[in-house]
Amino acid sequence: MTNACQYEGCTVGETGRCALEKDPDICPNRIGSQPAQSETDASSMVVDSSIGAPVLARPEEMPSFPPSTTLGLEAVERMMAAKYVTIVGILGDPEAGKTACLASIYLLLSHALLDGWAFADSQSLMAFEEISRGARRWNEGYPPEQMTVHTEMADERQPGFLHLRLRRETDGKCFDLALPDLPGEWTKTLIRSSRSDRLEFTRSADVIWLVADGRILSDREQRQGAITRLGQLAGRLRSLMNGLSPKLLLVITHRDVVQVSDATIDRVRSEFAKHQLEAEIIPIAPFSDDNIVKPGLGLSNLISSTLERVTVQPAFWPTSTPAPSARSFLSFRRGI
Repeated sequence: MTNACQYEGCTVGETGRCALEKDPDICPNRIGSQPAQSETDASSMVVDSSIGAPVLARPEEMPSFPPSTTLGLEAVERMMAAKYVTIVGILGDPEAGKTACLASIYLLLSHALLDGWAFADSQSLMAFEEISRGARRWNEGYPPEQMTVHTEMADERQPGFLHLRLRRETDGKCFDLALPDLPGEWTKTLIRSSRSDRLEFTRSADVIWLVADGRILSDREQRQGAITRLGQLAGRLRSLMNGLSPKLLLVITHRDVVQVSDATIDRVRSEFAKHQLEAEIIPIAPFSDDNIVKPGLGLSNLISSTLERVTVQPAFWPTSTPAPSARSFLSFRRGI
């Protein structure tokens, strides 16, 4: 008997032939003589932990595209820490045309039709697509009744900002804009109850757009109420700014339908003057059914007035006529 077989005299381990002339692979004497693998190899068998493991290690952070939705206050603050961002406050009654103004600016930029300005970048493209979706829907060649959807905030306590980076065509300089898309109910609440916790960001705003419906300002029965509300809104803003005078732009919409008279504009200016405020008047037509007034009228001027701030530099060395009795260096020994 050998180690390869339990049968006496079998030399299958040396010759490879079974003494009983059986198949060595199925011989019960030979198979039974082999120790179980679990007994001989279990102690020496090493499990390779790499078997079944991924070929490459998982990265710490999976790369993904940014969501491109509206930005929160924290995202705007991070952006402002890296570069200068012009914060714009946009206020106005519901259905005044605030969202339509933003949607029209985006559509003009996407077609390179905003005079003097070109699109450079945006971190909220999906948000712009959402608010301009109504303007892309046409029924058998006829425009929809409402170009934009009514603004609804996901968070009733914080505003959502739209970001635009524009390039000025005259010199190639780029500007970053943070534009809030706020529901008109926030403005009404500010006027009625002076609730301003949701509008604290306007303290840091460079420019404030007061959007007014030109159709209401031209209506004899509604204009006085609209003028009064604009004056009250200006007073609330002055209180919110702790007496400071922000740059105000009175944006009058629906220029394609009506043109507000100079007398009405003078009355609005008088309301602002009661609170020591002045406003630049900019009529616009975000969308137009008129063949004469083109869609987007006045929006280029609105962007330019928002970004191009003219500063008056004082004279470095002003000239003055010295008084005869004044003791000054300029009159020293003048009579000699």
